[in-house]
Amino acid sequence: MKALARRWRRVRLCGTLRLRFSLILTLLAATLLLAGGIGWMRETRAAIGEEVEAATRVALQWLGVAAHGAETGDPAWISGRLLAHVAAVGRIRANELTVFDADGRLVYRSPGSSYKAGRSAPAWFSGYFAQALAPSLQPRTLRAGPLTLVLTPDSSRAVLDAWDDLRVFAGWALAALAGLFAACWLALRHALQPLGAVMQALGQLGNGRFDTRLPVFQDSELGQLAGAFNGMADRLDAAVEENIRLGREQDLTRTVQAHLESERQAIARELHDELSQGITAVRALAGAIVQRTEAQPDLHGHAQSIVAVTSQMQQDVRAILYRLRNDPGVPPAEVLDGWLTLWQERHPEIALRRDLAALAGVPAAPAQAALRIVQESLTNVVRHARARTVSVRVQAPAQNMLCVEIEDDGCGTHGASAATRGSGLGLRGMRERAEALGGHLECIDGPRGGLCVRACLPVDPSLELAP
Repeated sequence: MKALARRWRRVRLCGTLRLRFSLILTLLAATLLLAGGIGWMRETRAAIGEEVEAATRVALQWLGVAAHGAETGDPAWISGRLLAHVAAVGRIRANELTVFDADGRLVYRSPGSSYKAGRSAPAWFSGYFAQALAPSLQPRTLRAGPLTLVLTPDSSRAVLDAWDDLRVFAGWALAALAGLFAACWLALRHALQPLGAVMQALGQLGNGRFDTRLPVFQDSELGQLAGAFNGMADRLDAAVEENIRLGREQDLTRTVQAHLESERQAIARELHDELSQGITAVRALAGAIVQRTEAQPDLHGHAQSIVAVTSQMQQDVRAILYRLRNDPGVPPAEVLDGWLTLWQERHPEIALRRDLAALAGVPAAPAQAALRIVQESLTNVVRHARARTVSVRVQAPAQNMLCVEIEDDGCGTHGASAATRGSGLGLRGMRERAEALGGHLECIDGPRGGLCVRACLPVDPSLELAP
């Protein structure tokens, strides 16, 4: 049923186009024929007027000669002879002759025309000609002794001829219009036949058969249409294939993501069950040593350092576990502040100034990178800078950039060439963290003679914010 409905729509569309074009061409031809018919009627009317006028003049001249003869002879004898002569002549071309005596009585009327006797043109048609020929059809009067001759022009036969000619013309015109309509219908049927193939191809394309293509038509316009359709079908087919490929890749991505999520949870369990317990055990042992070695300052100090380091390790492992389980956990600002506090306790000889308020509300990725950069920079300060003071500043994001700055008053880069600045693994790791987020990191001489590490990290507002 659906196939029949589609076929009926194609047939109706093509049939409607053929009908419209055929009617338009036929109406145009009919308009031209109508204009020609109106021109022919005007010319025919002028010709009938000239014919009637010429016949009337000839009749007037002949009657004038006869009337003059009646005036010069015996009126009674001449009148009888004139009547006999007029009766013998009978019908005068395109005119009606009536004769009246001195008392106004009708004594003679010419017989009616035998040409197409009993027929006449329609009243509307005759009225059209009579209105235009009115001046030529006025009666003429002549005196012939006691007789009065009245000559009345009569164009009815000529108008009837014009009517018959018009009917023949109209018949041939209708036949020609019918033939033109049929010829246009057949020609357009042949010319629009490829549209059926186009409609069928569109239907198949709509049903998902994207391999449908149109043949190359001989006609240039239809050939361009076929080329455009085939190009569209090629692009649509390629888009469908691309969507299928993307769908498969998305399925694969989801599978890999699920596998990675499973691995992350397994690693998190191992870290929690193995590494965390081991660190806890080491911290407990170090705490016991601290309690039992108060009388031994050297051993007691090292034990306290072990307790501090294991505490920091526990915090780091806890942060790793939070990341593996996608749990925001402790806010980065709080983690960094706690780490800086422990760092200050382990290195009281270095004064630490901090400004971390801007780290709150920063997305997790740049906040975590800022934390690692600060940790690595302070580790380098302890190892290489020989500094007395160090400051850590995290500036509020401006133009979607988070700036982290660590500055010390140590030895800086003196004694090292510009080519070797930042060539260590620590600085390289910090640069890699910044560049992985689309930012950058630089190491320059600070205003106090030490080293200044400045990192600029992009902050995407659409990302999930850190607590």
